[in-house]
Amino acid sequence: MGERTEHGAAVEQVERAHLETVLAAWHEATVRLEKTHRSLQAEVRRLTEELEVKNRELARKNRLADLGQMASHVAHEVRNTLVPVKLYLSLLRRRVAGDAASAEACEKIAAGLTALEVTVNDLLHFTSDREPCLQRFPLAGLVEDAYTSLAPQLSAQGITMVRRVDEALVAVADRDMLRRALLNLVLNGIDAMPEGGQLEVSACATPSGLEIRVVDSGPGIPPEVAQRAFEPFFTTKRGGTGLGLAIVQRIAEVHGGRVTAENRAGGGALFTLRIPCVTQEAAA
Repeated sequence: MGERTEHGAAVEQVERAHLETVLAAWHEATVRLEKTHRSLQAEVRRLTEELEVKNRELARKNRLADLGQMASHVAHEVRNTLVPVKLYLSLLRRRVAGDAASAEACEKIAAGLTALEVTVNDLLHFTSDREPCLQRFPLAGLVEDAYTSLAPQLSAQGITMVRRVDEALVAVADRDMLRRALLNLVLNGIDAMPEGGQLEVSACATPSGLEIRVVDSGPGIPPEVAQRAFEPFFTTKRGGTGLGLAIVQRIAEVHGGRVTAENRAGGGALFTLRIPCVTQEAAA
């Protein structure tokens, strides 16, 4: 009788041990399933958010494409209309050459037409969807070219433009596009310093590609403006088209690069245009 009791106790103990093992395994499996479930939920949330961002970006690009087609049509029509108007204005100037008041009115008309022509050119540059024509060229020469073009305006506003570009630095890009991007960045800096200041344009080769930096000594970029700086038609300037920085971004994107804006710790704004190595290697 005692042996049976001991045997029964032993069996019960073994069964209890087996049950504890099964329960432990079940608990461990449950914990793993909970962790997996949480991981899957997190991944689903991440993918959902990523999809929403991509959908918003796609919708934005579609809207811009439609807007671009309309803007391109309007710009061409306005440009075609400007040609005869400028011709008639030239004839009118000759007729009123001896009348100071009339001559002054003609100059004001000419200034208005020039401003309109700038807007048209910005629209055409923004809506242009041509692929970049890659070529190798000294970047220092391009920077000097931009400086020469804007020298009168820089001098008139009391702005010093410092250039720090190695003569040996070679860029591989569409020269006309890169010139337009640099001009727009410098003009943006000029607009930020109506009372004068200093602009610095520098460039260097990095492991990831070519980097061009434009720094001004202006008041910097307010946070609410920085978020929309490259948004087409957004501007804080009176009479501005809001396309200057959008054109820079478009040029950066077609080169496979990007442009960023930030404030410097010492004051002023810093714009950085980056063109990746892959673009340069493709043109080599």
